[in-house]
Amino acid sequence: MRSLVDAYKLVWKRRRLRWRAFRSRHQLRSVIDKSAHVDRNAIRAFICLRNEMARLPYFLAHHRRLGVGHFYVVDNDSTDDGHAFLAEQPDVSLWHTTNSYRAARFGLDWINWLMARHGHGAWCLLLDADELLIYADYAKQDLHQLTEWLDRRGQHAFGALMLDLYPRGALGVAAASNDPLQVLEGFDAGPYRAARQGPLGNLWVQGGPRERVFFAQNMRRAPTLNKLPLVRWHRHYTFVNSAHSVLPRRLNFEYDGPGGSAPSGILLHTKFLPDVLDRADEDLDRRQHFHDPDAFAGYYNELKAAPTLWHEDTRRYAGWQQLLDLGLMTDGGFANH
Repeated sequence: MRSLVDAYKLVWKRRRLRWRAFRSRHQLRSVIDKSAHVDRNAIRAFICLRNEMARLPYFLAHHRRLGVGHFYVVDNDSTDDGHAFLAEQPDVSLWHTTNSYRAARFGLDWINWLMARHGHGAWCLLLDADELLIYADYAKQDLHQLTEWLDRRGQHAFGALMLDLYPRGALGVAAASNDPLQVLEGFDAGPYRAARQGPLGNLWVQGGPRERVFFAQNMRRAPTLNKLPLVRWHRHYTFVNSAHSVLPRRLNFEYDGPGGSAPSGILLHTKFLPDVLDRADEDLDRRQHFHDPDAFAGYYNELKAAPTLWHEDTRRYAGWQQLLDLGLMTDGGFANH
């Protein structure tokens, strides 16, 4: 049972993170702000990115089809054409920063500030540009229908497993395509393991191809695969560790992982497109993606060696029903409501 002291510590942690986010606003330069014209009932998506032009057209199109009404984007000093592309989009508000992604708690200070300012009272998505949200019957029932159903259930957050997709051959040599799902055909159906973490009560899910190939000898360093990407936001909320955990603590219990009973979706993870080798070089050089970058140098070097992730137990991705049948996400009755 949690003590009053533990609860008090979390209250102050949330206040400290909100103060960090407030101070970080000075690091953001507004490029184009169209938020004044956003409908109060619009679904909002918040993204922090760098050099994601290869993914942006499909990413935006996919989430527009889901019903996202506006995208709030922080561009962390991209050197590709993504900055100009985003500035031309009618449903994108764009901010630019040259500050350190790592020092801003991997972009969360900036995102928490924008969500407090522009997301209060609305259903909000926190996404990376290499993630595509899907859920049961998503092609027929959009996010407005999903969030209305969640509201009726009294549910304020919707969890998802981040599912790594990968090509049939070696990394970095697959044919380019505007549709990442035509390039990245495979995934691991399991095993995935989940445990609750204290003191936030957030889930910790690990497994999948990155653990199998890169972290088999040290599985605790394998990536965290659970997220709460969709939340009915309040200005007093704050994400703590990407979308892996959030305060207030109660929201973390809205997701109970693969095979659980809580309604959930999937974040199709398109990290392993052909540009992954160049990005590994850049990430290794910039040292912005881990608290201890030196500890993950081996991972980047193995990634740069272009391994093949496809193996004898790989499943070929065939749509949401397949993932539902495998227990990787949970319908909760939404598809037939």
